[in-house]
Amino acid sequence: MLFPVSLVGSYPQPDWLIDRAQLAGHTVPRVRAKHLWRIPEAYLAEAQRDATLLAIRAQEEAGLDIITDGEIRRESYFNRFATALDGIDIEQAGTTLSRGGRPVSVPRIVGPITRRRPVEVEDMAFLRAHTRRLAKITLPGPFTMTQLAQDDYYGDEEQVAMAYAEAVNEEIRDLFAAGADIVQIDEPYMQAQPDKARRYAVKALNRALAGIEGTTVVHMCFGYAAMVGSNKPNRYAFLDDLRDCTCRQVSLETAQPRLDCSTLRGLTGKKILLGVIDLSAMTIESPETVVQRIEAALPYVAAEDIIVAPDCGMKYLPREIAFGKMRAMVEGAREMRRRFG
Repeated sequence: MLFPVSLVGSYPQPDWLIDRAQLAGHTVPRVRAKHLWRIPEAYLAEAQRDATLLAIRAQEEAGLDIITDGEIRRESYFNRFATALDGIDIEQAGTTLSRGGRPVSVPRIVGPITRRRPVEVEDMAFLRAHTRRLAKITLPGPFTMTQLAQDDYYGDEEQVAMAYAEAVNEEIRDLFAAGADIVQIDEPYMQAQPDKARRYAVKALNRALAGIEGTTVVHMCFGYAAMVGSNKPNRYAFLDDLRDCTCRQVSLETAQPRLDCSTLRGLTGKKILLGVIDLSAMTIESPETVVQRIEAALPYVAAEDIIVAPDCGMKYLPREIAFGKMRAMVEGAREMRRRFG
C-alpha cells in the first residue's frame, strides 16, 4: 500500500486514568511520576488495559494502517523503560538540564546498566492480541537515555550509551518475539545535542539494532509542541548522519517546523515517517492540508517510501482533536493513493 498511516507512538490518555492537567504542567517525566495516575494501585493495571483497548479501537476506527498501544501505560515515552533497568537508583534521582535549560530529575546511574527482565513485552502481547493490523511499539533510545541520566558509575558517556544499547537490543528481540511488526527507537536528543551525537549516537543505535531483522524506526524530533512551543528550526542539526544507521525507517517532523524537505534527500534508502500533523495547533487539519504536506516531500522522497504520521506523539492533545487529526491523515493519504492509482 502507498502512503500507509501510523501514529508516531502515543495517543491521549483518558482524564479518568491520568491527571492530564498536571501532566501537561509537568516537564516530561524522566523518573517515575506515580502521583499522576488517578486510579488506586490495586486497580491501575486493569484500568490501563481498558484505556489501551480504547486507544487501539480509536486508531482502527480512524482508519490507521499501523497501530500502536498509544503508550497508555506510560507516564512518558522515556521513564518506564529507563527506570526499569538494573544499575539505576530509583529512590535517589539525579539531576541534569532539559533541552530548554531547566534542571530536571533524571535516573541516577550507580552500577552496571543491565536489563534483568522484559519491560514492555506484556504491552506488546496485549496489542498483538487486540489488532490484526500491523503493530508498532516504541522504546527510548540509548543516546537520549544517556543525555537524560546522571552518571555516577561509568565516567564516560559513550560507555553509558553502549550499555543502554545492550539493554535496548535485548528488549527489541523480545518485542519482535511477542508479535511486533515494527519497533521504534525514540531519539529526540540527537537533534538537541548534535555534536555529541556525531561522536557516538549512530554507533550506539547500531549496537541496539545488531542482529535485528524486523522493521525498525528511529524517531527524531524537536520536542513536544506542548513543552517547547512553536519556535522550531526548519532543518535538523543531525540528519544525514542517520544514513549510516541500520534502521529501515526514520520518523521526522515536517508540519510544525515547516521543514525544508530538501534535507530529506540525505536519507536515500530509508522509508520516512513523514510528520504532516502540527501538534501545536488545536485545530484539525483538512485532508487537503495533509495532501499538500505530503506533496512537499515528494520531490525528495519516493512515494513508496513515505509513511504518513503526525510530527510526534499525540499524548498532550485533547482526545477529540487527536481523533480528528488521525481522520485527516487517513483521508489525505487516501487522496494521495487515488492520485497515484
